[in-house]
Amino acid sequence: MPSANGQWPHLEPCFTDGQIDVGNNSTENAIRPLKLGAKNWMFIGREDTGWRSAVIYTFVEQIRSHGKDPFAYFEWVFDKLMRNPSADELPDLLPSAWLETQREPAVEAVA
Repeated sequence: MPSANGQWPHLEPCFTDGQIDVGNNSTENAIRPLKLGAKNWMFIGREDTGWRSAVIYTFVEQIRSHGKDPFAYFEWVFDKLMRNPSADELPDLLPSAWLETQREPAVEAVA
């Protein structure tokens, strides 16, 4: 069994910085709809459907966590997929790449 001895340096920031969320409520709230629907979705597809669904749900929640619309991401990514990207271009289709394109440009101060 792992010991908590010597872990204080890793835990201390949680108690000294009020900005760090030490709970997992946001994660539990994000996956709640998935768990509620799990019984209804139990028989959708074959055995590999679960992992594919998990990937899609992960993408949706990653985008939602940034305050963006998952539907807009899927429109964007499906448009890109229609152009038959190479294997080297696939990382550019991940939510993180799309989120980068959604950043608003910084407003420059006028002197």
